[in-house]
Amino acid sequence: MSALLEIDNLSLRFGGVRAVQGLSFTVNEREILGLIGPNGAGKSTVFNLIDGIYPPDEGRVIFAGRDITGEKPYRVVRHGIARTHQIVQPLVGMSVLENCMVGACFGFQNQSLRRGRETAREVLSLVGLADRADSPASQLTIAGKKRLELARALCASPMLLLLDEVLAGLNPSEVERMIEMIRGIRERGVAILMIEHLMQAIMSLSDRIVVLNTGQKLAEGLPAEVAHNKSVIEAYLGDPNMVAKLGADRNGADQPGAAP
Repeated sequence: MSALLEIDNLSLRFGGVRAVQGLSFTVNEREILGLIGPNGAGKSTVFNLIDGIYPPDEGRVIFAGRDITGEKPYRVVRHGIARTHQIVQPLVGMSVLENCMVGACFGFQNQSLRRGRETAREVLSLVGLADRADSPASQLTIAGKKRLELARALCASPMLLLLDEVLAGLNPSEVERMIEMIRGIRERGVAILMIEHLMQAIMSLSDRIVVLNTGQKLAEGLPAEVAHNKSVIEAYLGDPNMVAKLGADRNGADQPGAAP
């Protein structure tokens, strides 16, 4: 399996604070890579470095063999990377369908309005929002806005999808539905890099896990290896519940609704 995304010695400071330091990892084609760590570990900052919101102080971002380090977000999405945000950001003055058309028309394929509308309707059916296509995006529930955020990203036709806590705030049944959507996206050939605090879910979904702590890579490996890594457990010692979740085997992790 070849690397689609290569993060090479990436570093970023905010004043005197090292948000990310010397970080390197890869995401392979058709892979789900989980990115976990305590609050403030630098996970969302890594996403912002990948999609061009922040230029790094050092290091490179290589995507599909091309150096895209520091390119603006509108150029990054044209290369084939799309993302969701931890705090959902629908375009509130637009309908659900129009939100998705933005993704299609300004994404990887730079689709026309006509084709973008077709793509938007196809993706809205995929995520279960077809019946809300003409509704104002602002009227959706939290779960609906999460699905819209995912749909808008998918409409950009990405090769790599960055998911930032897409399960946060969902009830157990909504979590299960979203997990099935994520698995379906990978089956369509899209690689996924995801941040998630719901440990049972991310351990179940991920092929590999990268653990961050204070902006540095603490561990990397298969979910079972990471769950039993002493350094990872120590990083979470302030939260006994998190330690228990990290220690769960992957079979137990297949029950996402059991997580608090």
